[in-house]
Amino acid sequence: MVLFIFGLGTKQQHLGPGETRTCPRCHNTTQWTRTREFKQFTVFFIPIARWKRRRLETCGICGAAVEA
Repeated sequence: MVLFIFGLGTKQQHLGPGETRTCPRCHNTTQWTRTREFKQFTVFFIPIARWKRRRLETCGICGAAVEA
């Protein structure tokens, strides 16, 4: 019997605080959070491949995100 456990999904890594800016969606001025987002393929919970990497800054109030 052969059993393969694999996964495909989007992951985010917290990179720390971002700039202080005004959100285009909720119009509040706050410090945003920097994150790295990517898609990955795993086999037995070990990441094998990652693609579509991008860095984002996210509003702490409404969750709107813009590419940094």
